[in-house]
Amino acid sequence: AVVSTQSTGEEIDEYPSDKYKRSEEMIQRFLRVDHAGEVGANDIYAGQMAVLGRSEVAPLIQHMWDQEKVHRAKMNELIVEHRVRPTVLLPFWRAAGFALGAGTALLGKEGAMACTVAVEDTIVTHYTDQIRDIVEQGKEEEYRELLQVIKKFRDEELEHHDTGIEHGAELAPQYKLLSKIIKLGCQTAIKVAERV
Repeated sequence: AVVSTQSTGEEIDEYPSDKYKRSEEMIQRFLRVDHAGEVGANDIYAGQMAVLGRSEVAPLIQHMWDQEKVHRAKMNELIVEHRVRPTVLLPFWRAAGFALGAGTALLGKEGAMACTVAVEDTIVTHYTDQIRDIVEQGKEEEYRELLQVIKKFRDEELEHHDTGIEHGAELAPQYKLLSKIIKLGCQTAIKVAERV
């Protein structure tokens, strides 16, 4: 909102408190959805391990899951630190994540890897968008720690994506259709978790 000061007639874009409120709301939105996503990712890997835990791909899935456990723990810290209310749909995301992980793992190693690729592709894009939003608002210094966390997590999610490709994701039955459905579900979950 453009306002004029009475004493000088000078126009300013908005009150500093408005900018602060907007940036705090942005960070609250980011952390709410990121927390939900990292919790959901843990449940996806739990579902995959429930089905493939004794298979040759189990150590690979366990490695990615171990990284996701670190992500979840950090997001748990950050939502407390920034006083962010988790999404009220967290129990639903947890159940959906486990079902997605187990369901795609029932298609075999390739199905599990296809799920990983689709989810991580969406998350890499999502984290990159958040990084860009923070930078475009000139908040790099103010949110330096959060920016570093998001960049680190984005890079690890990209590693998971690439691992999935290397381990046969594209050989999954109906890979393109499966990928589109999973990505659409993830994108919807992101939009909902930002608000609810």
